[in-house]
Amino acid sequence: MQTGGAGKRFMSDINVTPLVDVMLVLLIIFMVTAPMMMQGVDVNLPKTTTRQIKTPDEPLILTVNRKKEIFLENRRMVLEELEPKVRKIFEHRREKAVMLRADRSVPYGFVVKVMARVKRAGVDRLGLVTEPLD
Repeated sequence: MQTGGAGKRFMSDINVTPLVDVMLVLLIIFMVTAPMMMQGVDVNLPKTTTRQIKTPDEPLILTVNRKKEIFLENRRMVLEELEPKVRKIFEHRREKAVMLRADRSVPYGFVVKVMARVKRAGVDRLGLVTEPLD
């Protein structure tokens, strides 16, 4: 491209319009697909007033759904294999924290059995995940 006038010099400006267009399209794609990438087991958590637990390491998430199915980080397992699996996971971790997400319709006795297995595996901190009151 040349500029007008008697000098007939070349224009050295970069046209950033196509770059901006591509970036906006990518932004929209990521905004639409990000909520779809949320994984997990759907549970109906009880509501209560609590404070958040601060842990330096990422805690292990243990979920019990309304069918009494146990999920360790979205991987289904039976109650009998929970203790050895948790013990193996925490072999080399400094902070041994587990967050338990149990559906409100699961009987209390079953949740206590799960908690007992986790504590027997050597977990230092066991927290219950709830939803805040409205």
